Amino acid sequence: MTAETDWGGAPSVLRMILGRQLEELRTRAGLNYTEAGDAIGVSHSTIRRMEAAKVARLRLADAEKLLQVYGVTDQQEIETFLQSVREANKRGWWHTYRDVMPDWFAAYLSLEQAALQIRAYENHFVHGLLQTEDYARALLRAAGPHAPAAVTERRVALRMRRQELLARPAPPRLWVVMDEAVLRWPVGGPEVMRAQIDHLIEVNRLPQVTVQLMPFANGPHPALRAGAFHLFRFRARELPDVAYLSGLVGAVYLDKADDVVVYREALDRLSAQAAPARKTETLLGTLRKEL
Repeated sequence: MTAETDWGGAPSVLRMILGRQLEELRTRAGLNYTEAGDAIGVSHSTIRRMEAAKVARLRLADAEKLLQVYGVTDQQEIETFLQSVREANKRGWWHTYRDVMPDWFAAYLSLEQAALQIRAYENHFVHGLLQTEDYARALLRAAGPHAPAAVTERRVALRMRRQELLARPAPPRLWVVMDEAVLRWPVGGPEVMRAQIDHLIEVNRLPQVTVQLMPFANGPHPALRAGAFHLFRFRARELPDVAYLSGLVGAVYLDKADDVVVYREALDRLSAQAAPARKTETLLGTLRKEL
C-alpha cells in the first residue's frame, strides 16, 4: 500500500500479508527486484506487484519458486506458505454481491473481516455494522433514489451479512464515536429511528462494542473538518494500521505511520471528549423520547 491508495483491485488482507512476507524474504536473501524476477522468469515489476498485493492472483508456481530462490528449505514452512497462497486466491463471501457494490468497497470488506480492532468516527449516519435493517434500507434508498428495488434489497442484505462478524467466536473490537447529528437525521421516520436507537443501546452493552455519542453541548471537536473515517488494526505483525476515508466515487486507504497517527490521535481526542458509553446510553434514551 502507498500513502494514498485507490484499491480498484481490492487485494485480500491475506494477499497483503503474503506480499510483505515475500518482501522480507527477498531482502533477507540480498536480492533486488530484477534479480528475483530473473530467477523465476518474470519481470522486476511483477515482483514489485506481488509484494504490494497488486496482482489479481498470486500464482502458486511463482510463490514456490521464490521460496526456493530465497533459500527457504523447511518443508513445513513452504507448505504453510503455499496453503496461505491457496486461501488468498479464494474469493471472499462478498464477491457474490459484486453486482451491487463498487470494486473499491471490496477492499474495505476485506479489511473489516480481518480486523482485530475497528475504530470509527461517524458524522452523518450510524456505522454500517450497527444499523438496523429498516434504517439501512431507508438510508440506501435516499442515497440511490433511482436504484431498482431489487438492487436496494441486495445492498441491504450485504450490510446485514457484514454484521455477522460481531457474532462470530472471536469478533473484532468495535469502537464508534458518533456526532449527535447522526441521530437527528430523520432516516426512515420516527419509528425507524426509535428502533435504531434501541438497537444502539442493545449493542452498546456487548463486551466487544463501544458506542460514544458526541453531544452538541460538548462544542467543537478535533474531527469537524475531517468527515467520517475508520481505523483498522490487525493481528498480523506484517500489517500496519490502516485509515479509511470514503467518497462518492472511491476511497482512500492510508498506511504510512505519519498519516495514520493523525487519525489515531484524532480518535483518541474524540473518545476523551465524547460521552462515555454509560452516559451515551442515557443520552440515547433521551433522544428516543424526543422522536
